[in-house]
Amino acid sequence: MASRLHAFNRYELKYLVPVDRAASIRDELGERMDRDPHSPVGGYGVWSLYYDTPQLRFYWEKIEGLKFRRKLRIRHYGDLDGITDASPVCVEIKQRVNRVTQKRRITLPYETARRMCDDRQMIEHSPKEAAFVEEVLELAVRLNLQPTAITGYQREALVGRDQDTGLRVTFDRRVRGRDRDFHFGTAGAENRFTIPPHMSVMEIKVNERTPHWITDLAARRDLSLIRVSKYVQSIEAFGLAPRSVFHVREEDLPPAPAHPTTGDGTPFAVSPTRLPAPGRLTEAFRP
Repeated sequence: MASRLHAFNRYELKYLVPVDRAASIRDELGERMDRDPHSPVGGYGVWSLYYDTPQLRFYWEKIEGLKFRRKLRIRHYGDLDGITDASPVCVEIKQRVNRVTQKRRITLPYETARRMCDDRQMIEHSPKEAAFVEEVLELAVRLNLQPTAITGYQREALVGRDQDTGLRVTFDRRVRGRDRDFHFGTAGAENRFTIPPHMSVMEIKVNERTPHWITDLAARRDLSLIRVSKYVQSIEAFGLAPRSVFHVREEDLPPAPAHPTTGDGTPFAVSPTRLPAPGRLTEAFRP
């Protein structure tokens, strides 16, 4: 059996960009970068099922900023319509070591991925995949990992050319999540926005050093670096962690409908710890 294991290290920089500004930034980047050949016009869907302990260990490791931390997830690229047990997905361990993001993943049929992560069963694998498969099972068993949250978004990607071949920039919009119905193929599953729908997340990913021209672009566009995790946003948006309930004074929370929606009727959930200032609330809930 040929190895299906893929591993890479990257540095990542994240910016929160209004959707109505993202297009012009993307066009400027396009003068020095190419569209990812796997990214069609309009982008593609990215859906991830995150596993965590009953006490949300991985969530708290992120909140506390531990130098070394890991997450286990199953990721599907593309639309969820028609996903079957045979559909390809990636079982991935994403870990942070100081400032470096490391990813190791194996591509499997969806049913096989669930058997490994949910049922904690050993799967058929090549010798080169053995260490990774054993690590996934060891994490799942030792920490009693459980499906905890799903995130989804629409991604457009650009890749560097010439001397910038290790550069990748992504724009993620319509960032949504849910805290139940953990099968990707669940019909009628309810997703809520976990980042305001008029905002997108721009990520700069490099193997080594960030090109000076792209940091100049960010400065000229007045973009501010942020620390944001889509998994953390889902946990806090659905009130799964105490931080999302007790770390905000009640008087700081402006009144809002119990289940605000955007123009297309999609329910909108935002973590109270990340709500904009009261004066900007109207903008936050505008589609």
